[in-house]
Amino acid sequence: MRHALPATLCLTTLLGLAACAPSIPDSAAGVGFENTQPQPYTTGLGAPLPPPDAVSTETLPDQPFSVTPATPTPGSVQGASSGNVPGAIPSDPGTSDDIAADTAAALAAARANSGVLPVEASPTNAAPETYTSTGISDENDFQAVASRESIASDAQRLAQQRSQFEVITPTAVPGRPGGSSDPNIVQYALSTNHARGTRMYTRSGINLASRAQRNCAKYSSADLAQTDFLARGGPDRDRLSLDPDGDGYACGWDPAPFRKAVN
Repeated sequence: MRHALPATLCLTTLLGLAACAPSIPDSAAGVGFENTQPQPYTTGLGAPLPPPDAVSTETLPDQPFSVTPATPTPGSVQGASSGNVPGAIPSDPGTSDDIAADTAAALAAARANSGVLPVEASPTNAAPETYTSTGISDENDFQAVASRESIASDAQRLAQQRSQFEVITPTAVPGRPGGSSDPNIVQYALSTNHARGTRMYTRSGINLASRAQRNCAKYSSADLAQTDFLARGGPDRDRLSLDPDGDGYACGWDPAPFRKAVN
């Protein structure tokens, strides 16, 4: 009995301290998880739903309610018909004959206007022109030409063309402006009459063809090569081997176009 009393006092003291201590919050519970439903959803819901087997005590009137239509004002229903509203389905689609006639008219308009439907023409909005010509000349069609031309009209047109024909008399080659001392390759072409490749001068040396190919590559055109060839003593002398065949024309230069221009 002497030892049981102190133990009882210690147990009473521990229970009193535990009752005074604050409760420790549960960190894993989260915020608001103790509420079964959020507050916004539980506010203003009103009375709970009645059970399925409940019987309503509301009485219904003997006569149904009548609704008086509002009086339309002028212009409020203008254009409200399906014919004036874009994309509206007409109340009366018409008979099959009407649909066939409309389809035929639309196809005819598409063929006449290259797929473009006709427009409402007015003084300020003129209808577009319709082009039916293919744009290909019929000069090679004998029947088409014979229908609009004759032997007399052909003779008249030929005489008109001959009257407009003018023959230009060749004149002397004009001199170069500025008094340039470079050789005139046009004058040189007209002063010769032999064809290209005809040997007229003697050429001697080793590997003349390879030297000519290498040196001719330095010029941007055969005219410049011929001008430099004449300036260096050609055609009698060929210092750069520009004329290995000895025809007097450097790097394949051809005088024929200049001769043809005056003949």
